[in-house]
Amino acid sequence: MSLTIVGSMAFDAIETPFAKTDKTIGGSGIYCAYAASNFTSQINQVSIVGYDFPKEEMTDLNKLGVNTAGVEIVPDKKSFFWSGKYHLDMNTRDTLITELNVLADFNPILPESYQTTEYLLLGNLAPVVQKAVIQQLKIRPKLIVLDTMNFWMEVALNDLHEVLKMVDVLVVNDSEARQLTGEYSIVKAAKKILTMGPKHLIIKKGEHGALLFHNDAIFFAPALPMEDVFDPTGAGDAFAGGFVGYLAKTDDLSFENMKTAIIMGSVTASFCVEKLGAERLKTITPQDVTARAKQFLALTDFKLV
Repeated sequence: MSLTIVGSMAFDAIETPFAKTDKTIGGSGIYCAYAASNFTSQINQVSIVGYDFPKEEMTDLNKLGVNTAGVEIVPDKKSFFWSGKYHLDMNTRDTLITELNVLADFNPILPESYQTTEYLLLGNLAPVVQKAVIQQLKIRPKLIVLDTMNFWMEVALNDLHEVLKMVDVLVVNDSEARQLTGEYSIVKAAKKILTMGPKHLIIKKGEHGALLFHNDAIFFAPALPMEDVFDPTGAGDAFAGGFVGYLAKTDDLSFENMKTAIIMGSVTASFCVEKLGAERLKTITPQDVTARAKQFLALTDFKLV
């Protein structure tokens, strides 16, 4: 099934306690696309880049089946740039530099060939941009998944509430769920969010896994214990890409299959943290994903006596 991904394609400068790079390819669209490509080769990319974005990066995406016809190239501006430094616990970070550049004028226009998309993943962008993409589609996709963050809750809460009414799945972390609802209990927060529009809710808990909520049903997916974590940048996007990519591959929106999709999201995210930026995601294969998924099965296998 075809999948359209809307997200940033950018440059990052990353420093962690274990590694550092002054410039690497990043952005939510990049992480989502590489993660999803392990499950489907029918991916439509929607983004915006400047004259400085490497052509070979576009070529690499194309080789994986990613259609970049929806990526706007602005000839006289630079690509989005972000710089951040992680603390020793790897769960907190400081943003050092944010240069919007082309992203400040991002007004995505969907090519006609994207109109038949069956799955839509809206990466972490301004809610008005996410809403504009949904409104351009003549036929509603089978599933619309939206990722957002605390920043948009602070500066565009009303817009966020509007777009939440239009989506099927919301992806946030635990602190964002609490901020959006004012509830400390994750379960209470989830119940409140499910009244805002989404039918399903995913709450990410970083190294502690993720929770899937639907009506009164709850599923918990663990995170694979990693011996080496070099860089958590993009792990959440890789999770979302793996989740939606698997659903697009199986074309099964049952709660049982979404449980498996959550595991596949965790699998792809576990690869992401092994190297700086998207370097590790670029090298994995569907076979690697399957092999690691079996490790997740072993991690959660038990018997009652």
